Amino acid sequence: MRVKPSGAVLLWLVFLLQPGRAASEVPREEEGTEGTAATVPPNAGVNPPTLVPNSRWGYLIRLEVGTLALMPRKGAGEDAGYLQMAPLLVAEQGEDFGVNLGAPLRVRLWGGDGGWVRREDWDSLSDFGQVVRALKLGSDNAPLGIWVGALERYSLLSAHLVRRYSNRTNPDYHPAGALLTGWAAPLYVEAFTSDVLGARLAGAEVEVDMEHVLFGRPKQRQRYTLSLSAVQEWGKAGGTSPALTLAHLDAAAVVLVRPGYELHVLAGWGGRPGVGGAWGAVAGVGADSHTPTRAMTLRLEARRQHGGFRQGFFGPDYELGRFLAAGAAAVPLASAPFPDGYSAYGEAAVAWDAEALGGVLQRHLDFSLGAEAFTWGRVDVDGRAAVQLFHRRLEVAVEGLAVGVGQPGPRYLLSGEARWRFAWRLYVLATGGTLLFPETGGTLRPGAFASFGLGVDHAR
Repeated sequence: MRVKPSGAVLLWLVFLLQPGRAASEVPREEEGTEGTAATVPPNAGVNPPTLVPNSRWGYLIRLEVGTLALMPRKGAGEDAGYLQMAPLLVAEQGEDFGVNLGAPLRVRLWGGDGGWVRREDWDSLSDFGQVVRALKLGSDNAPLGIWVGALERYSLLSAHLVRRYSNRTNPDYHPAGALLTGWAAPLYVEAFTSDVLGARLAGAEVEVDMEHVLFGRPKQRQRYTLSLSAVQEWGKAGGTSPALTLAHLDAAAVVLVRPGYELHVLAGWGGRPGVGGAWGAVAGVGADSHTPTRAMTLRLEARRQHGGFRQGFFGPDYELGRFLAAGAAAVPLASAPFPDGYSAYGEAAVAWDAEALGGVLQRHLDFSLGAEAFTWGRVDVDGRAAVQLFHRRLEVAVEGLAVGVGQPGPRYLLSGEARWRFAWRLYVLATGGTLLFPETGGTLRPGAFASFGLGVDHAR
């Protein structure tokens, strides 16, 4: 079975999102992951307290305070430093309801211009969406599920239009996205928007269980599927960018099923409606393996691009590329030339914990990597790796993005963070990395960030 987004998993991963981080991963559904409130073990790790299954109400309160410096390079603007306060309130009951509220407040200490609060964080209606870190209604087993919050490395079902997309890669744009999932055999539907308060990305994919249609209700649903997806870019929030529409048709079959292991094959064709000659084709294989302590996924694809269309168009770099594509063309991604050719794509993810994958936060290793190599010399790579050490008291995470490597005008982003819990409810954290700020005229201003602070949390 191909995995699908999990509302519970998406909610709890938001605990890992810290202000100033370049990106985190939006997880896919994994066996044994549940998000419910709980107790705090005496040896609580660097993350917020581990949550155990419980049908009662649970709460988490957290506050982080630190310094944050957004430092443009010389000649690109004045350096600015801020005191950053990040409150957080989480409440959840079982698998069907959860809310995670909180937003960073940056108060200017030195440099910069304007008022005391960093104005770029709150200068548009979409920025107020950052107050909702996560809101979930319904579970994966319900006929209808809703999730609202930050989209981090999100993929839309077959993932041939939207793959590993993050809606907050632009440091000055903080929207809340939304997912809507529905199941009514033999159909499964997933719809999303990248900004619930603005006219931006919106799309949906409808998947049909062909075995159910032809032979009645199967023992294992969605082994043989056809799906149709479409995504519309309105380009009217978070800055103005060209509008466009993409569509894709996919077929998939699970060809091998073993306890804890599945293998599937896939093929698809997509294009740009209204633009003649813009099309692409794909064929590949994928594998999923799950045990109580490990979750692994692997996907390999061969792709064909023609007329400017490419698979994964809305990817991890899109929120920057919509203003300025990586490369020498100096135009938005929707208008940038893309050579006809072939590519090989690979994606791998590994989550491992010595005890059990009982929750997203309870992992000694969390690794994700996606890479695509084109026959004409370009390579795109993005990934993240995080480890927990010393009885989970220390967590170190690094992530990076490289787009257009091997061609003129490549783009790079790199960030990292470390957290050390020195007491039951107290921990210190440090983050740093590079940023790109979209500016008027379709340019990107390079910068960097660095932060050091103290956090305190309490759960019950």
